[in-house]
Amino acid sequence: MAVSNAVQKPDELVQLVDRHGNDVGVAPRERMRKENLSHRASAVLVFNSEGKIFVQKRVAFKETFPSYFDPAPGGVCGAHETVAENAAKELEEEMGMKGVELQHCFDYYHESQGLQYWGSLFSCMYDGPMELQPEEVESGQFMSVQELNQLLEDGPVCPDSKQAVLEYFKRKDAGLLC
Repeated sequence: MAVSNAVQKPDELVQLVDRHGNDVGVAPRERMRKENLSHRASAVLVFNSEGKIFVQKRVAFKETFPSYFDPAPGGVCGAHETVAENAAKELEEEMGMKGVELQHCFDYYHESQGLQYWGSLFSCMYDGPMELQPEEVESGQFMSVQELNQLLEDGPVCPDSKQAVLEYFKRKDAGLLC
């Protein structure tokens, strides 16, 4: 099961969606987790100028996938929040990255281990300083694509981020991404 620790921000209202990604209302985060309600979320691949990808390690008390590596950090969209707004907010909150230009890559549906959501993957280039949020991020580092592929095989990696990253490279190899 995806949720193994206490729900963080249990009263925060999150955006719910149906199986097709259509908005259907809002609910407190705790209810969304408890009832496994489909919601909207963002994920971001952070590249540096060397082409390496930032991978964070989640804290051990994170509500979902504690102590897992996350190569596409992001978050659950709040009520009436767009995925782009959420992605920018999460980068600032979790890593101290401000004013980063995000490129939308694609939307995807994820369902596994008691988790289901419509996600939007973004990418960005960033060489500036990072300030990791200790409430969510234990550590982080930039990895080469080869190192990331090894991590995806060996884990533990958040399964939703793994899905998004693998789809990103599949589309990139097929010439379907800028």
